[in-house]
Amino acid sequence: MKQSNFKRGLILTLAVATAISLAACAKKETEITDPSKLGGVGTKAPTTTSTAAPAAAKKTTYPLKVKDATGKEFTFDKAPERIASVSPSETESLFAIGLEANIVGVSDFDDYPEAAKSKPKLGSITKPNMEAVIASNASIVFSGVSMTAKSVEDLRAMNINVFKVDPKTVDDAMNNIQTFGLITDHQEQAEKVVAKMKADRQKVVDAVKDVKQENKKKVYMEFAPGWTVGSGEFMDELIKIAGGINVAGDKAGWYEISEEKIIQQNPNVILFANGIVDFKSKKPLEEIIRTRGGWDAIDAVKNKRVVGLDQNSVSRPGPRLTDGLLEMAKGIYPELVK
Repeated sequence: MKQSNFKRGLILTLAVATAISLAACAKKETEITDPSKLGGVGTKAPTTTSTAAPAAAKKTTYPLKVKDATGKEFTFDKAPERIASVSPSETESLFAIGLEANIVGVSDFDDYPEAAKSKPKLGSITKPNMEAVIASNASIVFSGVSMTAKSVEDLRAMNINVFKVDPKTVDDAMNNIQTFGLITDHQEQAEKVVAKMKADRQKVVDAVKDVKQENKKKVYMEFAPGWTVGSGEFMDELIKIAGGINVAGDKAGWYEISEEKIIQQNPNVILFANGIVDFKSKKPLEEIIRTRGGWDAIDAVKNKRVVGLDQNSVSRPGPRLTDGLLEMAKGIYPELVK
């Protein structure tokens, strides 16, 4: 989604934290070696209880009980027929596993895949339009980290089944996709999506595995004018998987930067979100970064290592997240990641 102003861009990228949790179901997780022991602890993972056949059967048996990231338990007597999503990441995941025909509403920010644009709009990702959600008559409404706790409770008070996910790692993103597949009896489709994501991640891990600690590139990521990501979020994990050191990682979460501090940290590579324009100055983010006072002394600027990334693939923890990882890794180590 192309952003025409900073506030809108920031809201979207904070949706950056939208999706996934369950227990890691990994088939080839043992293939991953350092630097992939990076997950950290995410939010409470959804848990499932059912009389289902083994996962290999790829067929959900109902009734199925699943707890979401808030700890609320849902019981599904059958696969939900009418599904709403008020988060771009979840919407992408649901489309990716073949649920287009079942989706009856999406958030105002949902723009991928193309078919999502024509779905009925249900309002913002933080506080959806309650009347529109009710009118959608959805059996289940999937939401991400951007939805406020009050909005979740307000919707649930109206007997709307809001299933909230809250991702912190790439594993969370993949596990949520598998959870959606389990709930909707689209397990085989979900497995295919996750297998591709694991292969992407493994490609990056293999490409940078021989980079010694002392040779790792120092990386600064700016996803909206003056805003970066610290530790404990999946975007920070992407930098680590890609073999970089996040110079903003000494603080947790999403926060406004100190320009002087970034100069002191002297990153080797600066990554930024393409398509972001500051609503006050009307300048694109890349120009803002390159023309800041004193930033011409930073190695990344001097050496022309200021690299734009697709803002949605690196900021939405859905099926395209590992596409963003590959793009990020190429930006940090173009000689290693092809």
